Amino acid sequence: MTHLHEQAPAEVAAAESDEETAVPLKIEDWLTVIVMALLSLITFANVLVRYFTDQSFAWTEEFSVFLMIVLALVAGSASVARNRQIRIEYFADSGPEKRQRALARFGALMVFVLFALIAVLSVRVVWDDFRFGETSPGIGVPQWWYTIWLPVLSVAIAGRALGLFIRRGRKP
Repeated sequence: MTHLHEQAPAEVAAAESDEETAVPLKIEDWLTVIVMALLSLITFANVLVRYFTDQSFAWTEEFSVFLMIVLALVAGSASVARNRQIRIEYFADSGPEKRQRALARFGALMVFVLFALIAVLSVRVVWDDFRFGETSPGIGVPQWWYTIWLPVLSVAIAGRALGLFIRRGRKP
């Protein structure tokens, strides 16, 4: 077990500011690290291949775009869970505590509704990709391999927003 004074300053700040959640925030943190590492490795490999052979891996651009979308959704999930999503702080963090809590709950509820709606609607896209046998333009893999992650990660964000809504309701 490490103590806060033995950790890096950024790690200490994150550990001190994160609220307790039912689902650990380390999931999003590790997924972010893994996706960033994959993006770096793929890009570096493509640069090396281009430099030495004047060719490029055709699949790298398609897969990199997919990973960037996954990264944005995973980071969005972490920002919702940590209550660090975009907002107008002048209104959100000023005024009476009761109003701040009500605005935080309203924001969390709206994020929940938005991503629950995205999850429901994107299931149809995944189903159409699967049913019609759509393939990706770059490497020809089934398109649903990519699109399946939109409803999955949207449900994760909606779950994080619901958790934030509940936590903000418990605060006195």
